[in-house]
Amino acid sequence: MELKRVVVTGFGAITPIGNNAKEYWESLVKGVSGAAPITLFDSSNFKTKFACEVKDFDPLNHFDKKEAKKMDRNSQLGQVAAREAIAHSRIIEDKVDQNRVGVIWGSGIGGLETFENEVLGFAESKPIPRFNPFFIPKMIADITPGNISIEYGLHGPNYTTVSACASSANAIIDARMLIQLGKADVLVVGGSEAAVTASGVGGFNALHALSTRNDEYKTASRPFDKDRDGFVLGEGAGCLILEEYEHAKKRGATIYAEVAGGGLSADAHHMTAPHPEGLGAYLVMKNCIEDAGLTTDAVDHINMHGTSTPLGDIAESQAIAKLLGEHAYDIQLNSTKSMTGHLLGAAGAIEAIATLGTIIHGIVPPTINHFTDDEAIDNRLNFTFNHAVEKQVNVALSNTFGFGGHNACVLFRKI
Repeated sequence: MELKRVVVTGFGAITPIGNNAKEYWESLVKGVSGAAPITLFDSSNFKTKFACEVKDFDPLNHFDKKEAKKMDRNSQLGQVAAREAIAHSRIIEDKVDQNRVGVIWGSGIGGLETFENEVLGFAESKPIPRFNPFFIPKMIADITPGNISIEYGLHGPNYTTVSACASSANAIIDARMLIQLGKADVLVVGGSEAAVTASGVGGFNALHALSTRNDEYKTASRPFDKDRDGFVLGEGAGCLILEEYEHAKKRGATIYAEVAGGGLSADAHHMTAPHPEGLGAYLVMKNCIEDAGLTTDAVDHINMHGTSTPLGDIAESQAIAKLLGEHAYDIQLNSTKSMTGHLLGAAGAIEAIATLGTIIHGIVPPTINHFTDDEAIDNRLNFTFNHAVEKQVNVALSNTFGFGGHNACVLFRKI
């Protein structure tokens, strides 16, 4: 069986540095930090008092009041990003067969705000248990693709992938495979997360995972910097429209890049820490490049997972140097989490869009907030520190890794 080719024909985003894909890309190139004091809850007694929140988001600008009350912020953000991507792709205007269009979505946590509010509300309402009748459907991680399919009447494959911070990258890989096998013509694919809540920040603080640089929050996300002290929590959503190549050509769609490879692996090492030698990261990139039928010297750029954690940045850098050899020093690397913070399950989707932007525009966004080299990291690697770089990129990888040792890598190729 000959596998079908898969391309990107639309995308949308709502992020801490831009409320649509155009604003997001422009902020990436400028090196804008999305970090700011937390406004979504009272963080005054928390170790970390800042995050990368989506700015100026009012759900009533996108949903009527009754509809908005039935949706967690996670799902609201996801549906907004999907609407932009679907409009961008023109699949509705072109009247594609909606029985052959599906939605595959990723979220690491799902409706955390809803869960938190309902459980706290129940504790206060004892002895009579009182829950919102929409508690469960608002909370479950798979409700976002359900809502998207309902809005547009999309009857194809529909589910959510959950693999911590690799969730939406897994969704992209799953969607690609379904189209390759002829199970769908078009898939709306992406991820969303809205974990800037008391339990989200408190939980990651308890793990010592978050930066506590409260007096320097704008520069707190410092991937590969010697003084990095943890990641900055972010929220938002990203969505891509994946389409079978011949189907896209037939309807005259704009094709932005080919999704030419997908890789998966497991660290099989620790619940939260990466393999110390980056074994899982090495394998997932190797698998991805081989899946695309390419060799390592074809890679021009890698959007790294690069969370700004002490161990993760070292392990991923080691993996790249091991896999690419001398070629590793000729390519541009970056971590856009230096600007957006870490969107957990949505990271793969918004970073895939950043990687697409690099291919489309020939610009590699910077890794901002670099001040001091870390002697534990090979600084011959070019992390695109502090300033964007113009570069023609034909082949790019997007890395996403998650707690539990879940690794996903997507390869985009100029077409």
